[in-house]
Amino acid sequence: QVQLVESGGGLVQAGDSLRLSCAASGRTFSSRAMGWFRQPPGKEREFVAAITWSGTSTSYTDSVKGRFTISRDNAKNTVYLQMNSLKPEDTAVYSCAADQTQWRSRVAYSTYDYDYWGQGTQVTVSS
Repeated sequence: QVQLVESGGGLVQAGDSLRLSCAASGRTFSSRAMGWFRQPPGKEREFVAAITWSGTSTSYTDSVKGRFTISRDNAKNTVYLQMNSLKPEDTAVYSCAADQTQWRSRVAYSTYDYDYWGQGTQVTVSS
């Protein structure tokens, strides 16, 4: 089992930065790919970024490429999402998730790949 707790959300202005953290409990964090998803108001949950268990491969949705960076520290059981140049359209509840499969060799993009979810943290970007 993996339990996830996000932190770092808040209210910022367009152009500002935030760093989200996702702290994991459980002994299998370091063997699981991790992902960040977001759910804007009134919309479906969408993929934002993902990282392999080793941290050697990452992937991003097109709208955040060049602005967001996903990283992980397996020694601290934590995955991060650095968000720069925030835009109002980035406003959403951001959730981290852990892959249902251990030692997957690629990043996981679909919500169906993830079995463990945090409760989410609100990010609001004002114009």
